[in-house]
Amino acid sequence: MATYISHSPEETAAFGEQWGRDAAPGWVIGLSGELGAGKTQFVKGLARGLGITARVHSPTFALVNEYPGGRLPLAHLDLYRLDTPEQIYAAGLEEYLRQPNGVTVVEWCERWPELNPKSEIRNPRSQVRRIQFETLDECTRRLTYEDSGA
Repeated sequence: MATYISHSPEETAAFGEQWGRDAAPGWVIGLSGELGAGKTQFVKGLARGLGITARVHSPTFALVNEYPGGRLPLAHLDLYRLDTPEQIYAAGLEEYLRQPNGVTVVEWCERWPELNPKSEIRNPRSQVRRIQFETLDECTRRLTYEDSGA
């Protein structure tokens, strides 16, 4: 496990931008953390690192936002409004875990058994990376991450 301390939304986005520059086809990035912890800021930076110029916003109500046009396409999922694995599967989101040509980011990933590190179900076809966002104070966040795809 590694840790990054961000002191501002801009630093969180810059961290995401670096991940976007390093991203490879098939990456799945699972994000966990409370509301307002910086998950969407990270995704904005990730998109910038992928060369995506579209405005990135949270797909809380849409469940999925897709962003083509960069070095790799980006699918941004938000599971906040889905409470059970059955709801996730009923929404037909599995295809996003198997995007061989793009990057998928899943906010509230712990709700999806294939992305929950405590689950015995795994997605062997994707390189899964997880980041836990923790609010330390009004501006400071601790991002604890691991790279199970390396």
